[in-house]
Amino acid sequence: MLQHLQIKNYALIEHLELSPEKDLNIITGETGAGKSIMLGALGLMLGNRADTKTLYNPNEKCVIEGEFNISGYIIKSIFEDEELDYDEHCIVRREISPQGKSRAFINDTPVNLETLKRITTQLMDIHSQHDNLLLGANDYQLQIIDTFSQNEKHLDKYKTDFQNFSKTSKLYEELLQEAKDSKKEFDYNSFLFDELSKARLQKDELKGLEQDLIVLENAEEVKSKLQLAAEYLNNPEQSIISFLGGTLTALNGISGYGTQYAQIRDRVQSCLIELKDVAEEAESEAESVELDDEKIVAIKERLDLIYNLLQKHQVKTTNELLVIEGQLQEKVSRVLNMDESIQKAKIATEKAEKAVLASAAALSKSRKAVLPAVEKQISDLLKDLGMPNASLKIEHQEVPPNQTGIDVINFLFSANKGIKPQPLKNVASGGEFSRLMLAIKYILANKRALPTIIFDEIDTGISGEVSIKVGNMMREMSRTHQIIAITHLHQIAAQGSAHYFVYKDNSSAKTVSRIRRLNNEERVTEIAQMIGGQSPSKAVLENAREILSKHTIERTNYKLDL
Repeated sequence: MLQHLQIKNYALIEHLELSPEKDLNIITGETGAGKSIMLGALGLMLGNRADTKTLYNPNEKCVIEGEFNISGYIIKSIFEDEELDYDEHCIVRREISPQGKSRAFINDTPVNLETLKRITTQLMDIHSQHDNLLLGANDYQLQIIDTFSQNEKHLDKYKTDFQNFSKTSKLYEELLQEAKDSKKEFDYNSFLFDELSKARLQKDELKGLEQDLIVLENAEEVKSKLQLAAEYLNNPEQSIISFLGGTLTALNGISGYGTQYAQIRDRVQSCLIELKDVAEEAESEAESVELDDEKIVAIKERLDLIYNLLQKHQVKTTNELLVIEGQLQEKVSRVLNMDESIQKAKIATEKAEKAVLASAAALSKSRKAVLPAVEKQISDLLKDLGMPNASLKIEHQEVPPNQTGIDVINFLFSANKGIKPQPLKNVASGGEFSRLMLAIKYILANKRALPTIIFDEIDTGISGEVSIKVGNMMREMSRTHQIIAITHLHQIAAQGSAHYFVYKDNSSAKTVSRIRRLNNEERVTEIAQMIGGQSPSKAVLENAREILSKHTIERTNYKLDL
C-alpha cells in the first residue's frame, strides 16, 4: 500500500505530497491542472525513461519518492534475489539530475532500472488509456489469463525449460552448420597438416640450418684458418705463447720490487692463460670442421622444404609454422570428433525438447481450464456495466513453443446482440474498452498481491447508472486493494473515502500544479460543480450533499461488514 508520495521539481509540480487512504481515493481537477503530470511522475518512480525537459527548475534535481507498506506481500524472495535488504516499510526513490543523470534507490540502496521495475511492478499497477490499447494485443491478453489462473509455478518451470531448450537446440544447429562448413575444408586442412607434420619442424631450426650451411660451404677455408691461428698461438718452436712465457719469466724477476711490476706480471699471466684457452679451442674447432658434400646437399634440401613451407603459409620462421601446424591439427581433430559432438548435442536437445513440451502442456492446461470462467465473469460484469448484450469469447490456438508457451489467446468481443464477436482491436470503442478493462481488473484484483491500483479516467465514455456501478466496483475492489481513481464523474467521485483536488496556482511568476485533500464541505462544492458546472445552484448543492451523505452511510456499513 502506498502510504506517502512526494514529487519535487517535475513538470509543473514544484513540490507535491500525498498520503492516500488504504481503500478508495478520488482525484479530480480541471483539465490540464496536473493529474496526468502526477501519473508521469509515478511512471518515473516505476522505471520509465527520464527526460531533463520535465524539470520544473532546470537547475535543480527532480525527486519522486514513494513510501509503501509491503507487509503481506509475497515478494521477499525478489529482494533476496536482488541482494536488497527487506523491510515491510519500503521506500522507492527516483532522482533526475539537471544534467540528465538518472538514479534509482530501493530503501536507500542504489539499483538499476531493471531491478526497480521488477520490484515496483509488484507494488503498483497504473491503468491508463495506454492499457486500453494494450488490451488488443494477444500477449497482454495471455498475461491476463496467466494472472487469473495463478499459474506462476507452471510459468516459471516452462520459462526455465524453454531457455534450456533454446540453448541446447542453438548449440546443436551451430554444430551442424559448423560440420557442414568444416567438411568443405577438411581435405585441404588435412593435407596442410600432414605436410607440416611430416616435415617434423623444430623450434628455431631455420636459423641453425642456415648457419651450418655457411660453415660447410666454406669448410676448407675455415679449417685452414683455424689451424693457422692455432699455429701462431702455440707453435712449439716459435709462437705468441712462447714469447709470452719468456715475458712472464722476465717480469717474475722484478715483481718483488714494487706492486706496479707485480700488476704488469699478473696481466701478462692472464693473457697467457686466455691465449692458451683460445689456442686449444681453435685446434678443437679445426678438427671438428668436416668437408662433407653429402651433408651440404641434405641441408640444402631441408632448407628448400622449409622455405617452400614458409612461402606457402606466408610466415618467416619455423616457430610460426609450428603454431599453424597446431591450429590445423585442432581443426582436423574437431571435424574428426564432430560426429560424436553432434550426437551428444542431439541427445541433449531431444531431452530438453521433451521437458519443454511437458511443461508447456501443463502450462497450457492451466490456461485452458480458466477460459470459460473468465468469459462468464467478464460477460456478467459487462452486463452490470450497462452492456446487456455484450459477450466475450476467448479463442485459443496452439503454436510451437516460444517465449510465452504454446498458447495464443485472442479475445473476441461483441457489444451488440446478434453481432458475431470479433477481435477487440476491430470492434471496441473507447468507452467499451474502458468498461472491459475495468471488468478485467476487477476479476484479477483478488488473484494477485497488488494492493495499489491507479485508474486514470477509466470512466471514459460512461455516465448515469453505469457510472454508479463503476464506482461500486471500485469500492468493492478497495476492500482488499488500495485504489486511486482519477475521474471526471461525480457518481464515482462521491464514493471515495478520500477526495483530492488538483489545481493550478498562478499566484507566482510561474504556474504551479498543486493538490489538496478536500474536507466534507469542499467535497460538496466539488461534486456540485461536477454536476452543474462552475456556479452550481442551491438545488445542485443539496443534491451533491445528499449523494455524499448517502455514500458516507454506505461506506460506514461497508466497513462494518469487513
